[in-house]
Amino acid sequence: MERFPRLGIDTCPNNLIASRRCDEIAGDGHRSGRLVQMTYELLTLERRDDGVAVVTLANGKVNPLSRELLTELQRAADELAADLPGAVVITGGDRIFAAGADISQFGGPDEAAVIGPLFHAAIGAFASLPRFVIAAVSGYALGGGCELALGCDYRIASERAVFGQPEILLGIIPGGGGTQRLSRVVGPSRAKEMCMTGRQVKADEALRIGLADEVVPPDELNDRALALAADVAKGALVAQGITKRVIDAGLSESLEAGLALEIDGFVEVFGTDDSQIGVASFLEHGPGKAEFTGR
Repeated sequence: MERFPRLGIDTCPNNLIASRRCDEIAGDGHRSGRLVQMTYELLTLERRDDGVAVVTLANGKVNPLSRELLTELQRAADELAADLPGAVVITGGDRIFAAGADISQFGGPDEAAVIGPLFHAAIGAFASLPRFVIAAVSGYALGGGCELALGCDYRIASERAVFGQPEILLGIIPGGGGTQRLSRVVGPSRAKEMCMTGRQVKADEALRIGLADEVVPPDELNDRALALAADVAKGALVAQGITKRVIDAGLSESLEAGLALEIDGFVEVFGTDDSQIGVASFLEHGPGKAEFTGR
C-alpha cells in the first residue's frame, strides 16, 4: 500500500478486468447492447442503450492517475472518437473521484517530461471529443483528478465533493493542465490562490466560483449525470459538436476572431440533416418537438 505524501490518502491499486457495453448495429439500423470483455484494467467503459458512454476510473481505492491509467484513458477516448456516443460521463469512486497523479512514479525532470504530456494527451483527448462530456464528481478530485474534471465540459458534484490543486505542497506545480484550465474556469486570481496555497475547495464554494456547475446529494449524483447525458444524447449531435468547437476555439482568440469562428460554424451547421429537421419541425409544430437523427 502506497501513501500520498501530505495528502493523508492511501492507495491500493488493483487490476480490474473491465467490461463495457458494446453497440452492435442490427439489420434495422438500431443498436442493441451486449457486454463484452475489454482489455482495460484500470477503468471501465460502458456504452448504454440511451447513447451515453460511461467511463469509470477503477484504479484502487483512490484512483491515482498513474502512467498506466492515463494511457488507458487516452485509449478509451480514442475508442469513443472512433465510434462516437451521444454523450459521455466520467466518474470515479464514491469517496474519491481521483486523488491525483501516482506520486510514486515521480522522479526528476526526465520523469516529469513523460508524465506531463501523458496527462495532457489523456485529458485533451476527452476535451476534444465533439460531444458533451460530463464529470460526475463524488469525494476528492485533487491534482490530476481536478484537472481531469476541468477537461470536461460540465461538472456535477456531490455535496461531499472536494476540489484542489495541492501540487505546491510537494514543491511542484500542476502539470496536467491545471494552471491553464482552472484559470479559464474560475479566473486567474482565484486560480493563482488555489495553486499557490494548495487550498481545497468544498462543493458549495466550488459551485459559487464556477468550478462545479451543479451540486446534488451524493445518492443523486449518478442519476443526475446520466439523465442530463441521456437528454443531450437525444439532441442535434453534429450541431452540439460544432458549438463545442467554436466555444473552445474562441476562448483563445480575440472577440473578433471568435465571432468569425461562429459565422463559419453557423454556415456549416445548415448543411446537416438535423438543421433541416429542426427548422421544419419548428415551423410545423413549434419549438422543442424535433426528433433529431444526429446527422
